[in-house]
Amino acid sequence: MTTGFFNLNNPEFWAILERFAINLIFLFLLLRVVYYRYTRRANYLFGFFLMGIVIFFIGAMLKIVSMQFQMAIGLFAIFTILNLRTISFDVKNMAYLFAVIAISVLNSIDLRGEFPTAGILVFDMIIIASAFTLESLLEKKDKYASHPIVYDNLEMLKPENKKALVENVAAITGLDVKKVKIRRVNYKEGTAVIEIFYE
Repeated sequence: MTTGFFNLNNPEFWAILERFAINLIFLFLLLRVVYYRYTRRANYLFGFFLMGIVIFFIGAMLKIVSMQFQMAIGLFAIFTILNLRTISFDVKNMAYLFAVIAISVLNSIDLRGEFPTAGILVFDMIIIASAFTLESLLEKKDKYASHPIVYDNLEMLKPENKKALVENVAAITGLDVKKVKIRRVNYKEGTAVIEIFYE
């Protein structure tokens, strides 16, 4: 990396910003066009976008060290982020998280002279096309949006109270709840994590 990297006349600075713009475009396609269309989980968009942006800049700025050390630090950072996450993701959200990481890491690497930029763009498009194709083929028959909530009335979780549970959750949330799935029960604290499906 040359002296005065943040000088606006430095071509390396503009090259990183150019790759960043490309990264944002592909993150938008993956998250807003594909992910949100099929999951309707707007609350995860912020975290996915910000994580993609941060990972891109970490990868881009690690150019000053050797490639092996860069990859080791990058992988360590990625798995630290995953280990410290506070929300329990389902498999689908985890897959999207890995796709965000992969796209951001691919776009952050400067391979001029070693690998054509068009090749990176093809990889990005393959990841997004794969997500879109899988979502289209495996799309659920119901179109309900879903969201996990913490529920503190364990008595209502009994099978005989199924209909009353749906009505109670609908009254609490103000949503048109169609069904409820119990994800976790903590008898010690008297709470449960339930996933609600609503229109």
